[in-house]
Parts: sequence; structure tokens; C-alpha cells
Amino acid sequence: MSDDIFKKIISHAKEYGFIFPSSEIYDGLSAVYDYGQYGSELKNNIRKYWWKSMVQMHSNIVGIDAAIFMHPTTWKASGHVDAFNDPLIDNKDSKKRYRADVLIEDYAEKQFEKAEKEIEKAKKRFGDTFDEALFRSTNPRVLEYRQKGEDATAKMAALLDANDLDGLKKHIEDLEIVCPISGSRNWTDVRQFNLMFDTKIGSVSEGAETIYLRPETAQGIFVNFMNVYKTGRMKIPFGIAQTGKAFRNEIVARQFIFRMREFEQMEMQFFVRPGDEMKWYESWREERMKWHLAMGIPAEKYRWHKHEKLAHYANAAADIEFDFPFGFKELEGIHSRTDFDLTAHQTHSGKKLQYFDPETNESYVPYVVETSIGLDRTFLAVFSHAFEEQTLEDGSVRTVLKIPPFLAPIKVAVLPLVKKDGIPEVANKILDDLREDYMVQYDEKDAIGRRYRRQDAIGTPFCITIDYETLENNTVTIRHRDSMEQRRIPAAELSAYIASELKPKKT
Repeated sequence: MSDDIFKKIISHAKEYGFIFPSSEIYDGLSAVYDYGQYGSELKNNIRKYWWKSMVQMHSNIVGIDAAIFMHPTTWKASGHVDAFNDPLIDNKDSKKRYRADVLIEDYAEKQFEKAEKEIEKAKKRFGDTFDEALFRSTNPRVLEYRQKGEDATAKMAALLDANDLDGLKKHIEDLEIVCPISGSRNWTDVRQFNLMFDTKIGSVSEGAETIYLRPETAQGIFVNFMNVYKTGRMKIPFGIAQTGKAFRNEIVARQFIFRMREFEQMEMQFFVRPGDEMKWYESWREERMKWHLAMGIPAEKYRWHKHEKLAHYANAAADIEFDFPFGFKELEGIHSRTDFDLTAHQTHSGKKLQYFDPETNESYVPYVVETSIGLDRTFLAVFSHAFEEQTLEDGSVRTVLKIPPFLAPIKVAVLPLVKKDGIPEVANKILDDLREDYMVQYDEKDAIGRRYRRQDAIGTPFCITIDYETLENNTVTIRHRDSMEQRRIPAAELSAYIASELKPKKT
């Protein structure tokens, strides 16, 4: 069922101008996509929402825009040259390649799902007398399934930490994990693959130097730490934020825009005193979840996932996972990165990257708490949750995108009832009045009901109809996308009314 919905979502995104396969006239490029006229608007609105809540609403966070190309030693210092690898394994029968850790995580998730199914069956069997907490803690099958999942990921983490690729393959074989395509367990050895794209800078001859397309935006913040600290007269704790493109040579790119080779990140590095990092780590966990919930998406669509295997730079890490059509997957990471990055860049560059604390009268390398969210993944979360097919009372089906109104690509559609008697002229006047503040669309083709359906399909929250009554008393009909309710209001009150309806949800 979820696969069918996901296919409909992908089809809808293309049909209505949100996302196109890149260079499609040449049969496209795997795992690369272009954002269309509505997709680019929605993406920009999500980016603006993040920037406003992260930079504009915090007096101690500033934003930068670092270059994609960086000195190659940057990536040696950050560990990406030596450690930015995915463990890959091939199935000999299907010839398909998989990330070994993802295969094991999928196995663990299936065990957890089996446990939840046991709980759901017990709920139906026992009804109101059912004690879920007791059942979870005592039922042998529930405990067995959960233990299998936890053991699988814990052992995987230990093997990855030890870089034991032979052990990782044996772990996959011991768990009897099969290829999703061939159904066989005929696996190759596991090997590491570096995910960075490299290119040349300079002349084509001997002077050319190998550089990398950045695999993350965070390092642009770290190498600019002293520049921002001094020019901005920043005082700890403070943050530096940026959004921008990153590039990873994903071998196993899948699930539409969820995993791409060219993608966009929204990251903030928050610099704190050593010893204060866990306090701020918990604070940013709480604040970032509020940001997601303020979009109006239900809390049950999100969950926390604590990392079993920590990255080489972290002493704590957790992901906000979202319930996509293909299951719960990572949407945002909150990491306590310690002083790893600044210390590494200080060592490799020979430049001092320290903060002088006037309160303690000492210099130190700050610790860092990071919030890192994928813009494309957030787009997919918003879009997939918003997609809905409704069967109406007359038996017809309405496809609607219930995008949070403040994020919608088009905020208002202006629809003259007929193309005569001065009605289009009044409609155009309203259009001109609104378009300075909002993205507005004008549509006079087809019956009004069909025009409503077109706007529903692109997620427009408000449709304004101008008719003969408008000519008499200067009132218009405003239709709400989600409820399809219509009300009459004075045209002069439109802008204020729309503004009041376009605010993010309070949390």
C-alpha cells in the first residue's frame, strides 16, 4: 500500500511542476532531480522558515554562505579523506549493490515491526482491559523480537567501529538477510567506498590540483570560525548557520529525493564552553523538534533515534526520524561534535582557532553542538504528508496537497467567475494588490470547480472568486483548501485575513 502511495506522490510531483528528473530529454541522470516552478517555491519557503527561526529569531546566531570549493587539506583535517566511507556489499545473483549497514538496520526495523504487530493483536484481543506497558515488558515474543533488533544493530556498530568488514559480512549471513530483488544470500565481501567527488582546479597540465566537491556544509563554518568570531564580536555561546549544496557519490541512491548525489543542507554549529555541551545538546534537541511540530504535522509522524555507532567526532548524537511512505528514516541530526573539528583544523593549518573567554580569563577551543537537516528530505516529508486523495459525496476523487499554508508555493488564486462584464478587470486589480506580499496565481480558464481542483493539486490554501456580487458591494468569496468551506468577505480585508491565516502553528 505504501509503495502505491509513494508512486502516486512521485507522479504527482512531476505532473504538477514540483520535481522533474534531471536532463530528462536525455533519459535523465540517476539520483539527480530538478525542482520545477512550484517545487522551487516550496523549497525556498522551507529554507526561509529555517533561516528565520534559526538566524532571525536568535540574537546569538549569524549566517554565512561559504564556497563549495575548499582547500583540499580541509577534508584531510575533517577526516573525510580517510574515513568518509560506506560499507558496500553486492548480491551476486541480482547484481545489485547495497549498503551493508542499511541491510542490517532494515532487518532490525522488521524485528521491531513484528513486536508492534504482536502488541496490536493483543490490543484487539483484550480490549479495554489491555495493559500495554505490562505486555511490552513481559511478553516473550515481544521481548524476543526487540532483542533481536537491538542485538543486530549493536553488533553492527561494534564491527563498524573495528572496521571488521569480514565480520560485517558474516553478521549479514548469520542474520540470514536476503537480497530484496533476488531473494538469495549469495553475497560478495564487504568493502569501503569513499563518497567524495573529486575534480581538478588550475591548469590541465602539471599544476592542476585535486580538490573535492564538499560532502557537507559544516566545514565551511569551522574554517570561518575566527573570521565570524572577530568581525561579529561574538560571545559564547553563539552559533553560525548556513544553507547550501553538498555532494556525495552515493552508490545506493534510492527513494526519489530522499537520497541524492546533489542535495542541500541546512546546518548550524553552536559553539559552547567545554563541559556545557550536553546541556546545549538537550536544549537544541527540544528546540529543533518544536520547529518541526510548528509546521502542523502530527507529532506521531516523528520519533527520536539515538545513535549506537557514534561518528569519529561526536560524544552524543540523535536523529529526528520522519515517517515517510517507505518507513521511518532520518530527517535531521543533532550532534555533540566536541572540539574535534576546530582542533583538527588548528593542527593542520597551524593557525590558532581559540576563543578568549573574558568571564574565565582563559583561551580554549570551543565545543560544538550541531543541528543538521536535509532541505530536500524536509521537502519530501512536507510533500508526502500533504498528499491526499479524497472521495467526495458525489463519488468524485479530489487530489489535494495539504501543505502548511505558510509554506505553500502559491498562497492565493484569483478566479474571475466569467471573462466579461468588467469582472476580469476587478480580479486583476485584486491580483495586483495581493502580489506584492504573496505569490498569487490568476486563472480564468474552465469551470470554477475545475479551477478549484487545479489549485487543490498544487496546494494553494486560498481561492478568491470574483463575481457579479463583487461589482455590487465589493465583497469576494474566499474558499479554504482543506475544508472547501467558502465565506464572503470585503475585498479590502483580504490581505489582513490572509496574513492571519499564514502563520506557523504555535507550539
